Amino acid sequence: MSHLARLPATVVTGFLGAGKTTLLRHLIETLDGKRLAIIVNEFGDVGIDGEALKACGVANCPDENIIELANGCICCTVADDFLPALDRILSLEPPVDHILIETSGLALPKPLVKAFQWPSVKARVTVDGVVAVVDGLALSEGRVASDHDALEAQRSELETLDHDDPVEEVFEDQVACADLIVLTKADLLDPAALEAAKARIAEHLPRAVKIVTAENGRLDPAVLTGLGLAVEDDIDSRHTHHDHEEDHDHDDFDSFIVDLAEIRDPEALAKRISETAEAEDVLRIKGFVSVAGKPMRLQVQAVGPRVSHYFDRPWGEGEARLSRLVVIGEKGIDRDRIAALLAA
Repeated sequence: MSHLARLPATVVTGFLGAGKTTLLRHLIETLDGKRLAIIVNEFGDVGIDGEALKACGVANCPDENIIELANGCICCTVADDFLPALDRILSLEPPVDHILIETSGLALPKPLVKAFQWPSVKARVTVDGVVAVVDGLALSEGRVASDHDALEAQRSELETLDHDDPVEEVFEDQVACADLIVLTKADLLDPAALEAAKARIAEHLPRAVKIVTAENGRLDPAVLTGLGLAVEDDIDSRHTHHDHEEDHDHDDFDSFIVDLAEIRDPEALAKRISETAEAEDVLRIKGFVSVAGKPMRLQVQAVGPRVSHYFDRPWGEGEARLSRLVVIGEKGIDRDRIAALLAA
């Protein structure tokens, strides 16, 4: 990195399961000629998204350039977690050309971007742009996540009340800070549904921000990087729900880990996860599972009742074949009940 230039960083924000990691996987595989570093923020103690990115095996982004922060909310731990991670990246040899930061689905981008105003950071790094990834399928149905039927019903029945909907607020704050919106799952939408999804986003855009569609995370890297916006200089003008809060409180959400025995039938597990998520109003389930007789590790990703799974890499020699799922939901979810349903 030239001493005359600041290292650009792209912040990728978005709600749980919108497709941030898939977008980043494609980006690091196609951003040729640049050496990359990635900071991945997880909500839960198992590094699912970081592991998924490391599985890419791309030479311009080796495993040592991928840093996982399992604190759940990077916006709340800037000094303790993010700044040390940034220092580590800036000390890498050979030096990197671009930093990609994937926030957890519950993090607010504004406090993170404001950290780039600190003199010790601003002299070295700049925010090239903030990219918000949104779930097009859910938005076309009037929701920000796939399992919000119960919340939407409650809101419609109690229209006279001033509802505190943490999920909606997080979504709105992420969109309010964005320089570019990436609408995923566009291949699942007909033209009318696509327009409905875009209209939902437009309700929360205070300024002119482009909305681009993506299928399976595929976008030209030139669309996402090289924006040169120095967002830290403008972030104070982007108004959010939490502007006047000293601390951003995530007590509205809960996460925990469920350990499973080795399974035999991935489809049966996917069905069990889907039924559990729908019955217990779970936002997100993700993890890795050992399948009997298979040399490959099964990765599981669920957004509400929608579940996908695939074998991502072979188990390493001497690696413990653990089956662990991270469950994320709103405060008050029944941990024991969910764990029992998943383990059944």
